[in-house]
Amino acid sequence: MSRRILLVSSLFILAVSAFAQLQMPGAQSQIQEVKPVTPVPQVSLTDSSPEALDARGDVLRQEKNYLDAIDYYEAALKKKSDAVIYNKIGMTYLSMGNLDKAQSSIEKSIKMDKKYAEAINNLGVTFYLKKKYRQAEKNYKKALAIRDAASFHSNLGTVYVEQKQYEKGMTEYAKAYQMDPDVFERSSRTGVSARMQSPEDRARFFYLLAKIYAGSGDLDKSLLYLKKSLEDGFPEIDKVYKDSEFASLRKDQRFTELMSQRPNAIPQ
Repeated sequence: MSRRILLVSSLFILAVSAFAQLQMPGAQSQIQEVKPVTPVPQVSLTDSSPEALDARGDVLRQEKNYLDAIDYYEAALKKKSDAVIYNKIGMTYLSMGNLDKAQSSIEKSIKMDKKYAEAINNLGVTFYLKKKYRQAEKNYKKALAIRDAASFHSNLGTVYVEQKQYEKGMTEYAKAYQMDPDVFERSSRTGVSARMQSPEDRARFFYLLAKIYAGSGDLDKSLLYLKKSLEDGFPEIDKVYKDSEFASLRKDQRFTELMSQRPNAIPQ
C-alpha cells in the first residue's frame, strides 16, 4: 500500500517553480514544477508497466503527494532501471527538503548516464541548498559543458551571487535572460530540471541590469529594469541613490517619479 502523507516543500519557489522549484538564480532559488500532465487512472504498484507507474508518479508529484509519487517511481525502477526516474525521485526529495536522499538518488541517475545534464544541474541544486557553493558551482558548469541551457546559467548566476561575486552572477543572469526572457517564471517542460531562483534573486538581477544600462547611458532600459526590481521587492533598492552608475539617471524626472511610487513593502 502506498503511504498517504502530504509534505509541502519549503524550497525556493519561484517558482523551486517560484525561484522549486531554484529552480536563483536557486536560487528559484526555486525548483521547477512538473509540467501539467494528462491524468491517468489509478494503477497497481505490482501489476502495471514501468511506463504507467512512472506516469502515475508524475501526476502524484504534481499534486504534491510526494511520498506516494516515490512509491510509484520506485515500483517502476524495480521493473526498469532508468536514469530519468532516479532523477525524478531526487527532484521529489528536493521538494520535500530531504537533501541527503535527493543527492543519493540524483547521483544514481548520473552514474547511469554521465552526460545527463539535467541531473548534474540538479546535483548542483542539492549542493546549493546544503550551502556547499563551490560544489554547486562545479556541477552547474559541468552541466553547461554538456548542454547550454538558460536555467543552468540562472543557477550558476545564483551561486555566484550567493558568494558575493555579483559581476559574475550578472554575466550568467544576462546569458540566461538572453536565452529565455521568461527564465525566471517559466516552469520546466520536462519536470526533471531544477533551478534555484527566489524573488529576491530575480529582483537583484533586474537591479544589476538597470545598473549596467544606466552606466552605458541607456536610461530608458535602466528605468525599465529598475521598475522590475522595485516590483519584485529588492531590499537594497536604496543603493540606487549611491551607486555612481545611476548618477545621470538620478537627474531624470522619471526616476524621481518612479522612486516616489515604490511599494510600501520596500524599506525606505
